[in-house]
Amino acid sequence: MSESNESRPVRSRVVLRNISSRSWEHPADRGALVALRKLKGFDTVVKLLSSLINERSVRLLFLGSAVRVDERQFPALHRALNDAASTLDAPLVPELYVQADPGFNAVTIGLDRPIIVINSGMVDLLDEEELRWILAHELGHALSGHAVYRTILLRLMSMSGVFYSVPLGGIGLRMIVAGLMEWHRKSELSADRAGLLATQDPAVAYRALMKLASGGHLDDLDQTSFFAQGGEYDAAVDLRDSVLKLLLLERRTHPMTVSRASELRRWVDSGDYTSILAGDYPTRDTDDDAKVSAAAQEAARSYSDAFRDTQDTLGRLVHDTAGWLGSARLWLDEQWRRRGDEDAS
Repeated sequence: MSESNESRPVRSRVVLRNISSRSWEHPADRGALVALRKLKGFDTVVKLLSSLINERSVRLLFLGSAVRVDERQFPALHRALNDAASTLDAPLVPELYVQADPGFNAVTIGLDRPIIVINSGMVDLLDEEELRWILAHELGHALSGHAVYRTILLRLMSMSGVFYSVPLGGIGLRMIVAGLMEWHRKSELSADRAGLLATQDPAVAYRALMKLASGGHLDDLDQTSFFAQGGEYDAAVDLRDSVLKLLLLERRTHPMTVSRASELRRWVDSGDYTSILAGDYPTRDTDDDAKVSAAAQEAARSYSDAFRDTQDTLGRLVHDTAGWLGSARLWLDEQWRRRGDEDAS
């Protein structure tokens, strides 16, 4: 790690007892997950099939080629993950492995018994608090079941050949893949929030994202300038830039790093983060009661709000067009109502 926190005083964190992953899930992510969680039994089958061969193979691979973290091997990482799990009151603590790879990456693998694998490059880049945020980010993926439900969707797609049996089916399939990638990106924003709830220090999360974007060099970075850069990226006042952003993001599993920082700060500024720390959050025992319709409406509202607030030219165009269409529909409804009243009289 780039520096040690051994000499720093231990921070007091609020333990979020029985917290549901719905607390940190982005509305667009939560909408899909609530619906998929209603597929009772299917997730169990997918987990079982994966655990028989795939997960055992993956675990053996890392057991033989990487270093498993425990109290004696990478103890700071062991402490960070277990502290994060305690803060999120996680019912499981995934096994953690460090693999020799200079890239800045960490990943959660597996459906039945997830494991977290972090690259040595990431360990070298971040301090213990920043690593806590990264590991809690991955823990958030595991607790939300992102791997499980992504796999379910892929299985459902592979079971249906409808897209290849109709004209322009390839275009339809591409649109579905684009939708899945958009969900994948929103799930990363969810995991960022889980990381923040475990660290309970926004500055740590922002610092980690700044390091990921720059490769370190924290002394040469300025948080105000970094967020200003993110604002400039999000604005994209030229329509060409808006279109290029869509093309750049189409196949990306993660949002742009500067955009992730901006999104996380907006979540903090919204007050939701503070409310959760104050104890206002759904609990795991109410997950089965979550309504698909309510989650879908919240997802739609989040996109509407994003389009309303954006300075992006294409986003403004979509919002204004939707507003115009909505007004036109109301006008047409009013005309039909008046005509019906006249006919009745």
